[in-house]
Amino acid sequence: MCLILFAYNVHPSYRLILAANRDEFYDRPTAVADFWKTNPDLLAGRDLKEKGTWLGVTREGSFAAVTNYRDPQSWMPDAPTRGKLVSKYLNGRVRPQKYLEKISKDATLYNGFNLLIGDPEELWVYSNRGRAQKLSAGIYGLSNHLLDTRWPKVQRGRKMLKEALNLRGEQLEEALFYMLADRRLPSDGRLPDTGIGLEWERVLSSIFIKSPEYGTRSSTLLLIAKNRRVKFVEKAYNGEKLPWLTSRFSFLQRREKS
Repeated sequence: MCLILFAYNVHPSYRLILAANRDEFYDRPTAVADFWKTNPDLLAGRDLKEKGTWLGVTREGSFAAVTNYRDPQSWMPDAPTRGKLVSKYLNGRVRPQKYLEKISKDATLYNGFNLLIGDPEELWVYSNRGRAQKLSAGIYGLSNHLLDTRWPKVQRGRKMLKEALNLRGEQLEEALFYMLADRRLPSDGRLPDTGIGLEWERVLSSIFIKSPEYGTRSSTLLLIAKNRRVKFVEKAYNGEKLPWLTSRFSFLQRREKS
């Protein structure tokens, strides 16, 4: 997952409105979003190479997503997959803060990551290049650096998300997918310098990424309403002009047993 734009507790109808793009090599085997056979309460796509995921939600309303922190100088080829940080949380029943306390003990074993996790009560973000932070109401952007880093794609996305929040129903969904499909490139002078060279900084600078071998593989919307209705929509891509599969799910968040 390379860009997550989300509004938390700022909309009159939704506790969480999240729109995210996962960027990956086109030849990396991937299963589209569905409820997992190993856990029928877990809805997520799946990385078939490492068996983790980049974004998912459970019927109880727990949520998690991960982005890579771009830091090529510290890359460790044998590090454990970061996608398991998402699936382990969603397969368990630990509160977000406790889970972050647990994984922070081994965080240096992983390549750079940002982890966004929450449940019906709270939302947290943690980076092994930063710190854990409990989030208050607001509009946020998370890419391949720390939360709300002033990269052009993050700033543009937050602005577009704020404008979309004035819409409802199908118009809101259309506006969110329109935002995730934005391919506009910033000027070279606004690009970050993350150590990958100017050409790749350009390729990775748009919200929706397209190159011969690497690009946006899926665009996902997750809307969790205040009445506990969860809506999950994913458009999957294989490098062609149009998405090759759209998946839609809607369910009522299960109440915790007392």
